[in-house]
Amino acid sequence: MKQTIQEQKIAQIVDPVVSQQGHRLVAVKVTSSGEETILQILVEDPQTRNLGVDQCVKISREISTILDVEDPISNAYRLEVSSPGIDRPLVRFEDFVDYNGMEVKIEIAPPIDGQKRFRGYISNAADDKITLTFEDGEYTFDYETIQKAKLVMTEELIEKSKQWVKKTN
Repeated sequence: MKQTIQEQKIAQIVDPVVSQQGHRLVAVKVTSSGEETILQILVEDPQTRNLGVDQCVKISREISTILDVEDPISNAYRLEVSSPGIDRPLVRFEDFVDYNGMEVKIEIAPPIDGQKRFRGYISNAADDKITLTFEDGEYTFDYETIQKAKLVMTEELIEKSKQWVKKTN
């Protein structure tokens, strides 16, 4: 998932706070609609790929404090700290490796033959290339061309998520 310069700066500020608590920063997203700005920070426990409400609250308090000092957003904003959820965004190359076999929607730039959105199953992730399998074949994308990627909610994904949780219990 490509980030703006502002989102990258915020990620650099909050990542040490998140890591210090044994968690992993998944994504930072700043959105504005009208006069409201929302700063969404997705965090996960690397073992379970999830995050509980109490953990979100704790991280939110610590991040809020450091953001007040660093002030990376000039106007007022609402901070939201949450788990990425089951149908999470895939941000790092390793996410594609971890979710091999799962259905995903991706958006690329530049488009291929005018098409920039694809939906298929991750069939391979190696050497900075992602291969998606479709009903009528497959295509391999360079990782750096992927602008957005998100898992599709399926029964297989739900089962895989349960397996992550079972590993830690």
